[in-house]
Amino acid sequence: MRVLLAFALTLTGWFIPAPVLAATGDGTPTDPNLSFVGRWNKSNAAAYVPYWAGAYLRTGFTGRTVKLRQRNTVDLWASIDGKPFTAFKGSGTINLTPAALAAGTHTLIVSYRQVAGSYTGDAVFQGLTLDAGARTVKAPARPRLVEFVGDSITAGTTSSQLAVTDYGFKAGEQLGYDHTQIAIGGMCLSETADGCWAHETRYWMSSGGQAGTDLWNFSRYTADGVVINLGTNDKSHGVSNADFQAKYIAFLTRIRATFPTTKIFALRTFIGRYAAQTQAAVQARNAAGDAGVFYVDTTGWLPADGLSDSVHPNDKGHQAIADRLAPIISARL
Repeated sequence: MRVLLAFALTLTGWFIPAPVLAATGDGTPTDPNLSFVGRWNKSNAAAYVPYWAGAYLRTGFTGRTVKLRQRNTVDLWASIDGKPFTAFKGSGTINLTPAALAAGTHTLIVSYRQVAGSYTGDAVFQGLTLDAGARTVKAPARPRLVEFVGDSITAGTTSSQLAVTDYGFKAGEQLGYDHTQIAIGGMCLSETADGCWAHETRYWMSSGGQAGTDLWNFSRYTADGVVINLGTNDKSHGVSNADFQAKYIAFLTRIRATFPTTKIFALRTFIGRYAAQTQAAVQARNAAGDAGVFYVDTTGWLPADGLSDSVHPNDKGHQAIADRLAPIISARL
């Protein structure tokens, strides 16, 4: 219709150009071909900021090169065409393709290092720069979204590439699901007198568990599965067995209220802390009529050389966990 109108107006000696449409495929943060998985702050249309561990952006693109536009120095990992993640560090324009790719259509995943603890990198995505004439392409949709809730173990601490070499990220990628890790080092399930950051309150916050920040808007996504791995730190903060069990029941109940149909998986902590209480909390929810909550016994999942210290899995340990966990998740979703 617009073409016919322009043609008719041209015949009469007048030409009215067609209205300019919003850009699609330009690689800016608002480009609809970019998928932002996890909890992202999108309040500034020119710069999106990821929260918590394991949040990532995903897209396709044409051409032979792709670059990131960053504000200040940050560490990140990128995977192109499904290849292993490569580490990058820099600010301004970061070239993700120092060796040009073959011409064609490619896929891209970018995950920033989590801003937490002593690390204060500037995880601010300002867009992609592509070859002249190239554009972004919507990546194929993924059928499920799984959240992994935990502490430093779920954030990938001591693994070679932190969040992207963590069991949650690996299990999600193996399944072809979207995934995010709601985790920070040192977190507990329970708020304690000595100040342990706790998921019983901070899971519902936006920005990485910082006290006083806005609550997360859960209407922005619905998790098909929530995998919980909590309790390793509570023991060190003196939480009693009875209190832990009661708070685990309350946590499961509140997650169910947030996600009415989501499957919830409560993992035995890998070193066995509060195993009986975790299982009892699941049983309590089942007895209350919630058949969508499952206890996952992780006994024996870690190989003898799967830890980097007394608590944290190394790359081999995370891979072993992912290999055991992925089929359990898949069977329930």
